[in-house]
Amino acid sequence: MTANSRCSAAEPPGLETQRREIDSLLRQCELRAGDAWYMVECRWYEQWKQFVETGDQNSSSFPGQIDNTELFEDLDSYHIKERLVENEDFVLVPAEAWHKLLSWYGMVDGQPPLERKVVDLPSTVKVEVYPIELFLCLHSNMENAVTAQFSRTDSIYTIQRAVCEAFAVPEGSECRLWMKSSDSSCERLRNTHVSVLDACLSTGMQTVIMETRNADGTWPSSRPQIINQCEKGDHKTVNPSLTLSYCASSSAQHHRGNHMFTFDIHGLGLGNAGRGSPADMRNSVEEPDSFRGQPGVCGLTNLGNTCFMNSALQCLSNTPPLTEYFLGNSYLDELNFTNPLGMKGEIAEAYADVVKQIWSGRHYSVVPRIFKTKVGHFASQFLGYQQHDSQELLSFLLDGLHEDLNRVKNKEYIELRDADGRPDQEVAEEAWRNHRRRNDSVIVDTFHGLFKSTLICPECRKISVTFDPFCYLSIPLPVSKERVMEVFFVSLDPYAKPAQHRVVVPKAGRVSDLCAALSETTGVPPSQMVVADVFNHRFYKIYTCDEALSCILDRDDIFVYELSAREEEPVLLALYLRERSHYRDYGSGSSSYGTTLFGHPLLLSVARGCCSQEALYTLFLQRLARYVRPPDPSEQPRPSPSSPPAARPRPASCRQLSRSRSRSRSRCSRSTSPEEEEEQEKLGEACSPANEQPAKRRACRKRRRSLFTIQAVNLQRVHRGCSVCAPGTLILLVSAAQPYVAIDWDPEMKKRFYNENEAQKYVKHPSMDVPLQQTTVQLQECIELFTTVETLEEENPWYCPVCKKHQLATKKLDLWSLPEVLIIHLKRFSYTKFTREKLESVVDFPLRNLDFSGFLLRKNVPSQEPPSRYDLIAVSNHYGGLRDGHYTSYARHKDNAQWYYFDDSKVTFAAEDQIVTSAAYVLFYQRQD
Repeated sequence: MTANSRCSAAEPPGLETQRREIDSLLRQCELRAGDAWYMVECRWYEQWKQFVETGDQNSSSFPGQIDNTELFEDLDSYHIKERLVENEDFVLVPAEAWHKLLSWYGMVDGQPPLERKVVDLPSTVKVEVYPIELFLCLHSNMENAVTAQFSRTDSIYTIQRAVCEAFAVPEGSECRLWMKSSDSSCERLRNTHVSVLDACLSTGMQTVIMETRNADGTWPSSRPQIINQCEKGDHKTVNPSLTLSYCASSSAQHHRGNHMFTFDIHGLGLGNAGRGSPADMRNSVEEPDSFRGQPGVCGLTNLGNTCFMNSALQCLSNTPPLTEYFLGNSYLDELNFTNPLGMKGEIAEAYADVVKQIWSGRHYSVVPRIFKTKVGHFASQFLGYQQHDSQELLSFLLDGLHEDLNRVKNKEYIELRDADGRPDQEVAEEAWRNHRRRNDSVIVDTFHGLFKSTLICPECRKISVTFDPFCYLSIPLPVSKERVMEVFFVSLDPYAKPAQHRVVVPKAGRVSDLCAALSETTGVPPSQMVVADVFNHRFYKIYTCDEALSCILDRDDIFVYELSAREEEPVLLALYLRERSHYRDYGSGSSSYGTTLFGHPLLLSVARGCCSQEALYTLFLQRLARYVRPPDPSEQPRPSPSSPPAARPRPASCRQLSRSRSRSRSRCSRSTSPEEEEEQEKLGEACSPANEQPAKRRACRKRRRSLFTIQAVNLQRVHRGCSVCAPGTLILLVSAAQPYVAIDWDPEMKKRFYNENEAQKYVKHPSMDVPLQQTTVQLQECIELFTTVETLEEENPWYCPVCKKHQLATKKLDLWSLPEVLIIHLKRFSYTKFTREKLESVVDFPLRNLDFSGFLLRKNVPSQEPPSRYDLIAVSNHYGGLRDGHYTSYARHKDNAQWYYFDDSKVTFAAEDQIVTSAAYVLFYQRQD
């Protein structure tokens, strides 16, 4: 038995010591390139924190073995899921902390540790959660293909050595590498000393091909060709040290996704096979020489979760004044290489390259690989290939382009002045002049406007007025005061399946509101309900009535249990189901048996005076009646070999009871020992009526021994005499704030008498069939909300110059002047301490003649200024939820006014009536002048 699969032989320290040691390691450990850190599933880690913070070894929050199941895509390959979020899905702990946790708790059988390296990237040092995954193959042996993971800081030479090792290439062979993307673009990897990051290699349909020089000094042909068919290959392990998987087929073709490729046998080299500049080869999909499409109607290849970037790029690409600026090469004269706030012109040049490719008319799709790499260089939040927000990328890009193209080479210091009662017109003109003295670029010319900000101190009534520039408007959506929740209701009727309900509750409500709403559909009084979050076969949290609903996430599995109202001195008892393993945990030095949780836990209301094992056994059988079959009287089930041997009943000594209690507090929550089994057998006799026939008592004992045993998880167990039970009866003393017990099943008995399929069944309440109504709001309503007075949040107070302290002032924003192209960001995503949600409301926005004159604070606009009417030119869409969304875009072509739908590399025509949807996220409007 290894420490990786079960509890270690080393006994862990006390809970306070565990907490202190791990906290100390987390505080002191710094990120150093090359160090190893480990991913731990967030809920397990939170359960462990709760366990050690209680200071109770018997706590029901015992987390069990480290279990990262929720992080894996599947349990065959153990590939981790895409788009995992740190501190929400997983936490990162340094190696020393990991090894301590592993030695104390062990790890679920078969799961590999999720070790990740710290890498030193151009703008940050970070733990590389998602290494780059590439396909590797030889040109001469195309039936073999492998996948391998590499760090972004690895060199191309590291990849070359991996190919040589995987395919047993003779040492000293002269070889060269080619990189081929799924879109068929090819590139020679000439410099083997550059890093994977600098070579623009990325996860997502990229293959590195190695060829070796022929004996006559020539190189084999090496031009990959796409074949649109696919066959499945067999997967084997080639070299575990390289985490390689092998793909074999009967033909000399490499299979991946929906394509496979083979080599051109006509001797066409890759050196100058492409058309156009080297940038063309890097960024575009190769097309026939005859292709000449509509400029601008061009897709962008998804490099791996880069749909957010593609959506933002397509919107900007279809912004006429900006695109004309780049296509006309005006940017070349304005590149600012010395601006300390800029990016040495690299972002502007990379963006210009993408725009020129899109509008060249020579490509069906462009691969923005270099642009993506440059963005990662200068904005570490966009490193890697996780999903991000298109508006956040857009904000970074507009700011980066502005600083790279800022015509002001030396920014002068300007002290900002408050209005101090001066006229708005005067203050606004001064603010705009000051802004242009430091910021003068095509981005300012096109996208910057001005709004008025008014702050009022709640104490001294000081009024502060400033005029501030903006590049886009982030406007709120009307938020519903109600929330729809889906919960499972577990009836007191043991034969009723759990029912899934959909209820409407106040968004700012409490758990009691949830119970009240559910009471209307079930007829059960709220006082007879208890709400719990069930995770991994245990109660992650049992809620009190006054707890806020905001701490319950939409993704949580919430169960509401009906309780009996007839009990005197009721005790809320939590019940877990556990299965004993077929072997003893000898590695821990204990004689007890390992257990595994299964099924759904239960919450029951039990009278305090009825907590004997006999009474609980009968109660549990009643509650499990739907999926637990009691033995027929004719059946005489014998314990399976894994069950503890039964012994003849004898009085239990204090020493035995002490051992029994200590084992019940075992940190691995193991099942009973043989002595405890004897107690169970004796219990059947002790709790039987005195006049019951001996044969009947023996049958009762066998039945109880055959199905399951009851273990206290965080209760005391003692023998004592009472008026209800005979002397020596085992009683569970309910002393814990929340008592937990477990019923432990022998595997054979579970197989015979526990119906797993029936236990998993549930029904849907008619409320689940009622479609959720989608609310529709007008864009004008959202703009009005933007200009509504609000009170600052406690996290962002304002320093009042009169009171000389921070105040929660009231704030009002008003629009003063608008830019040529107005970007409107709809704030669909809402984040609080406990919740993250996306607002799915349909915002009805006009495609033409959006009139802002009614929203402008400045009513007397000079006649020479352009009108405040705007037409829609582009939309960035977001579909799906917070964690698994997809971005696309609609855009109106600047030359033919036709609308197109851009979905990564796919471009289709779009009708105007398709554009207004609940997915609209960022709107681009151009002034009619």
